[in-house]
Amino acid sequence: MANLARSIKLGDADRRELERLQRSPTTPAGQARRARAVLLMAQQVLGVEVARLTGYTTVQISRLRSRFANEGVGGLHDRPRSGRPPVLAARKAAQIVALTLKPPAAGLTHWSTRDLAKRVGVSHTTVHRIWNAHDLKPHQVETFKFSRDPRLEEKVADVVGLYLNPPDNAVVLSVDEKTQIQALSRTQPLLPLRPGLAARQTHDYRRNGLTSLYAAMRIATGEIVGELSERHTGADFLRFLKILDRRFRCQELHVIVDNSSTHSTPLVKDWLDSRPRLHLHFTPTGASWLNMIEAWFSILTRKSIRRGSFETVLALVRHIRNYIERWNEHPKPFVWTKTATEIITKAKPRVR
Repeated sequence: MANLARSIKLGDADRRELERLQRSPTTPAGQARRARAVLLMAQQVLGVEVARLTGYTTVQISRLRSRFANEGVGGLHDRPRSGRPPVLAARKAAQIVALTLKPPAAGLTHWSTRDLAKRVGVSHTTVHRIWNAHDLKPHQVETFKFSRDPRLEEKVADVVGLYLNPPDNAVVLSVDEKTQIQALSRTQPLLPLRPGLAARQTHDYRRNGLTSLYAAMRIATGEIVGELSERHTGADFLRFLKILDRRFRCQELHVIVDNSSTHSTPLVKDWLDSRPRLHLHFTPTGASWLNMIEAWFSILTRKSIRRGSFETVLALVRHIRNYIERWNEHPKPFVWTKTATEIITKAKPRVR
């Protein structure tokens, strides 16, 4: 009797995608199962045997064969189930929204879909759907802090003025220190990236010491000047200022810093008095985000430090220096766009 089953032939791209779907831990179980069945069909395994190996019936295998032949890999996705979605009473939906906006039960900091679903007697998917419809995200939290600096407006105008309209023939630097950078080493070797698999590392680690980074960003060019130190005292900050003084010799310097106590020690003030061409500009209290170097510190953490493994502090120091060197090969200046007025409007607390 002739075999009337439609033959499955796979191109290289389809085969790779099916193998990925079958192997990936994030693929829905049903889709991974269908991908395995199609791969078996492509190996000319009989439909009865494919059904036995995958747990389908022979009728389901026949339908799946036609589905793949007509729609390709895209036809293996889960299809919408028949029937109408349940209709929730408007009163119950309003109750869910109202409870979401109130403090949760004692001992909890925020509602989860399952906690709230148990409270109101609906499914957690119903709660999730209502949260999406009302743009409610109890699991997320954002930080804020209103500056109480009495010189807020003056300082914002000063710093933003340096960003938007720097003085002629002067160098503007954004300076700060990133303290207590840990040299962490994973307890087992890192497993590298592979097709279909993310890079992997152990969750536990050893602490091998600390270092602190003093960094200055030249606002006009994005160039970084960095110096690593075991400590972060007023004397260390003064030593970094002297490095900048030598680096930009015979040029007027405007240095933007935050309100750390190490930036205004008597030792620093006395030295600045002997350097009239070097001017410190302070961000408002509680507004160190106004210092542009903070954005670069965030990039450094994401791209260079967070996923690293360092057996010694010296290895960490070398790694950071290498990153700074690579950055300075093609530095990128950051572009400040907000005016002082716009920032002050948001930074000042609103009186209700």
